[in-house]
Amino acid sequence: MSNGSETIPAVGKLIERIERLNSIGIALSAEQDSDRLLEIILLGAKELTGADGGTVYEVAGDEVRFRIVRTDSLGLSFGGSTGAPVAFKPIPLRLADGQLNHASVVAHAVLDGSTVNIPDAYHAEGFDFTGTRAFDARTGYHSTALLTVPMRNHEGLVTGVLQLLNPQRNGSVRPFSPADQRLVESLASQAATALSKKELIDGMKALFEGFIQLIATAIDDKSPYTGGHCRRVPELTMLIADACIAQGRGELAGFAMSAADRYELRIAAWLHDCGKVTTPEWVMDKATKLSRLFDRIELLATRFELRKRELEAAAWRAIADGAGREDTLARLAREQAQLDEDLVFLRHANLGSEAMRPEDQERVRRIAAGAWTTTAGDRQPLLSADEVANLCIVRGTLLAEEREVINHHIVATIHMLESLPFPRHLRRVPEFAGGHHERMDGMGYPKGLTRAQMSVQARVMGVADVFEALTAGDRPYKKAMTLSQALRILGRMKLDGHIDPDVFDAFVRSGVWRDYAARFLTPAQRDEVDPSGIPGWPTS
Repeated sequence: MSNGSETIPAVGKLIERIERLNSIGIALSAEQDSDRLLEIILLGAKELTGADGGTVYEVAGDEVRFRIVRTDSLGLSFGGSTGAPVAFKPIPLRLADGQLNHASVVAHAVLDGSTVNIPDAYHAEGFDFTGTRAFDARTGYHSTALLTVPMRNHEGLVTGVLQLLNPQRNGSVRPFSPADQRLVESLASQAATALSKKELIDGMKALFEGFIQLIATAIDDKSPYTGGHCRRVPELTMLIADACIAQGRGELAGFAMSAADRYELRIAAWLHDCGKVTTPEWVMDKATKLSRLFDRIELLATRFELRKRELEAAAWRAIADGAGREDTLARLAREQAQLDEDLVFLRHANLGSEAMRPEDQERVRRIAAGAWTTTAGDRQPLLSADEVANLCIVRGTLLAEEREVINHHIVATIHMLESLPFPRHLRRVPEFAGGHHERMDGMGYPKGLTRAQMSVQARVMGVADVFEALTAGDRPYKKAMTLSQALRILGRMKLDGHIDPDVFDAFVRSGVWRDYAARFLTPAQRDEVDPSGIPGWPTS
């Protein structure tokens, strides 16, 4: 009868320990922070065995490093959630002479891959406990029973060690029992699986982010005129998103983002221009109106020079045929001077730095009406139809059809991103990234979405994309704008229904544009901003 009475508490205690082991395993599977994961492992092992102390080590190359240390009776608590660094030196896996370090129990557990259960460290053979005894001498502690368990990953490699010290029973130290060892080995196995999963997830995440940044860098490097755009827009996007969260009013009341939401938005910002990999370089890099693979203005200059020589030859032939020398040379000088003047005009028009007036467009057509003779003897217009069309571009350097090619990058971006099997926490990346050229009034592209059809994140990215473009100093068709110029244009875009009014208000009211300017704009661009001069500036 007594045997049965003694058995019931023992069974109950075992069930309790198994249930606790299961609960620790569940906690391990849910934890995302590596330090907290290791802390759960150590504290759980100490609780299961009643150990006074414990340490978690990680294997790093040819040494084993302390990650978390706890000793209750000494009040020692390093690593993990404490924030206190572990000052103990790493344990080498090889000695100075190159021999494997089997003298250290921790190193031996790594090298041999087996558990070491020592009832009394002061009477154990085969291991060097000099360091342990020195620690005891300094602290007055007495390290007795040690349980050292290797942690293996999914590939069978030992990646860490869990070591426990001095289990307590009725106020005295006892050895670790076989049941203790099996429980801790089971916990170490679960812990290694959880850590391995975390490392795999972190590795895939790092690879994913690295690949995304590689694409963005390749797009920036593809064109010398957009270098840095794909790197600056994510920074500005997050600044504006934070400003919107802090705004807490209007349409943005209640807008918030979790850590996962922030990660999703940052990924979308990095990928917002990924479709530019499909854009031809000659369009993306069209720095002047006549640019293709090269700037054709020099072809015009050569053509004008040939025309001048043609006129000169004709003049001397006329003089040889009896024409008046003085009048003929005077006319030649006027015609050549007009050609020089026309070429200066065309060089300026080719830059596309200012709006093309109707009278300037008509002058281009008058110049084109002239003719020159090719080396084959053919008479050709001084300007081709294509050259006339390009030189008469009203704003910038792109023809309407070329602008369509540029604009197609957003369509390509959406198609590319929608074709990717994004996991659930990144499922909105295509929508965020694909909406940065839409307008609040539905007049944007490619889908003509209205403000009500767009997420706050997509509207944030639209403001970030515009402001970065306005202040960028690497665009071929314009000078980098100052802060005041860029904010005035943004204000007009707000009033015109181009950008989101609440996002604009949050952006300017928060002053994050100053933070962005301090990091990315030149001193010359960081001018004084007069709020009253900015259209749409929030007054409250």
